[in-house]
Amino acid sequence: MLPFGFRFGNKTPVQEEQQIKEITMGSFKRLITKIKINSMSKGAYIEYLRKQGARIGTGCDISKLADFGSEPYLISVGNNVRITKHVSFITHDGGLWTLRKMGLIDNEAVKYGKIKIGDNCNISWNATIMPGVTIGENCVIAAGAVVTKDVPAGEVWGGVPARKIETINEYCVKVKDLVVPTCSMPKDKKQAWLRENRPDLFD
Repeated sequence: MLPFGFRFGNKTPVQEEQQIKEITMGSFKRLITKIKINSMSKGAYIEYLRKQGARIGTGCDISKLADFGSEPYLISVGNNVRITKHVSFITHDGGLWTLRKMGLIDNEAVKYGKIKIGDNCNISWNATIMPGVTIGENCVIAAGAVVTKDVPAGEVWGGVPARKIETINEYCVKVKDLVVPTCSMPKDKKQAWLRENRPDLFD
């Protein structure tokens, strides 16, 4: 039964109960999907995305917490691309909800846009890629960026909305003297190495 005083618009009690059942079933299916995804290896997750229609190249590292949205078949990812936690791909314009409710467009109207990510890109935590965006090869998208327009190859973008910060070569010059050889180290060995070789990080 519905909570006291809760109503779904002008629906009858029978219609309200049916809608509650549909919402509950939808939530249950989403939960089962999340559990299924959490049990997958990264390789299996990439294959799962491909089966959903996403085009994904080789050598990619894709977090299982990345959101490929409701139209993964509109997303193309190149080779050697890393997509980190909580990245969101938006392939349709959700703002049309308001226009539909105002009666300005048809109730079934939707506007879609494909997303294309070039080779050797890094899409950082919590970035959002909007419909119709193409990101060229060898790009870095900063954490939390909202990318609303095309990103040329070889650039670093960040911000809301995202804009160019620097070229990939400028980024390399800025960081190359600061890097340390710990990328593949286990966590415990990495901490020990950093304490020994970079004690300044623990001040």
